[in-house]
Amino acid sequence: MDKNIEYSIKEGYNEMDFDKVTQMLAGSYWCEGIQKDEVLQGAQNSALVVGAFSANNKQIGFARVISDKTRFAYILDIIVDEGYKKKGIEQDLTIFILNHPELKDVYQWLLISKDSHDEFKKAGFKTASHTKSWLEIRLGRPEK
Repeated sequence: MDKNIEYSIKEGYNEMDFDKVTQMLAGSYWCEGIQKDEVLQGAQNSALVVGAFSANNKQIGFARVISDKTRFAYILDIIVDEGYKKKGIEQDLTIFILNHPELKDVYQWLLISKDSHDEFKKAGFKTASHTKSWLEIRLGRPEK
């Protein structure tokens, strides 16, 4: 952890401040304008949710994992509050996830990001070698 800031990492749905998580995610490029009900549903259906918390227990970071807990895991929604960026929190959240005992059998990890590549590479990620074989369906967010 960064020597200039004290924070801890907690896991579990009930530990998260989803008002803060929604605020952070709604301002991100990958899910701009997301609403709390969608954040809650995504977290409830995730294999793992983790958060970074300042010394005064304010949520300053979040990440979640979609996984079969056997061979594949996708780390997503990894985000850090603006005032706490570039302090190693993304990297610490990622390492916490990669070392989580419930995900110990996973051998295929995926993380998609258009920024912070250096932080994720420090945690062991490298540029994907098989992206040409990936297929996707990308639909707009449903109206609610």
